Amino acid sequence: MRALHAVGRAALIAVPVLLISTFITFGLGALSDQNPAAAAMGETATQADIDRLNHEFGLDRPFLERYVTWIGDAFTGDLGRSWFTHIPVAESIAQRLPVSLSIAALALLLAVVLGASAGIGAALTAGSWFDRAVTAVSAALSTIPAFVAGIALIVVFAVLIPVFPAGGYVPPSQGIGPWLTYLALPAVALSLDSAADLARQLRTGLVGTLRENYVTGAVVRGLGPRRVVFVHALRNGAGPALAVLGLHVPRLIGGAVITETVFAMPGLGQLATTGALQGDVPVVQGTLLVAIALVLASSLVVNVALARLRPGSGRTV
Repeated sequence: MRALHAVGRAALIAVPVLLISTFITFGLGALSDQNPAAAAMGETATQADIDRLNHEFGLDRPFLERYVTWIGDAFTGDLGRSWFTHIPVAESIAQRLPVSLSIAALALLLAVVLGASAGIGAALTAGSWFDRAVTAVSAALSTIPAFVAGIALIVVFAVLIPVFPAGGYVPPSQGIGPWLTYLALPAVALSLDSAADLARQLRTGLVGTLRENYVTGAVVRGLGPRRVVFVHALRNGAGPALAVLGLHVPRLIGGAVITETVFAMPGLGQLATTGALQGDVPVVQGTLLVAIALVLASSLVVNVALARLRPGSGRTV
């Protein structure tokens, strides 16, 4: 029931956020003064060409009418066509999205594994050299931008020690091994900041939770250390860390754009960058809309997880 309430609250927030953000996105495209004839034909475009293509793409209609049509078509999977290639934007995004999702998903997995391991270890050994080392390393890593980490990883592991490729991408259909090889460096570069913040928050939350009376009671009643930590303490101490991780998910999605550029990967970032440089408004609007949808979906998942972890939602000793 608590999870259903969380879904309802998140949906009530997500719907207006989606409408406002898409309205701004579409409005920025409309204010760009770009038109398909000028973008595709350049100075050779005549007024007749401009009028014809403006009518073909619906740019001669009122702004609000175009926005309602665009957002309505988007819910059916129609994001329009590129002004240059005339390829459906949804088709181009479908080809590029797996690359971006692969990077972001692997980066998230690494952040959770590394950050949780370091945070739990630091909390269980609070005050020790390991705790101090985790705190110091986390503070240092959280200040390094993903593109700087990416460049450093390329220099070390692709140039000095040629273990991984410096860039490019192969789909998993060509083999899981090569696929992971190309994803490794960009995912690591993207995960460092999130892993560092997760480790610090999880360490802080668990140190306080391990001092709670119900944890002491669980120990007195003879429960094993593993059950006390992972079943009871972690359930109630991981809330702040999960909230921080939820804030990092949009940054992982956005950071994948820059990381793709550093590693020359054909993802949404490269598609959006090319579209912006060419003035291909439908492509830019489509990629932004997909990014907004991914951020809102990840926020919904985090809110549900937080509701289930909140004290009182099923704590047992």
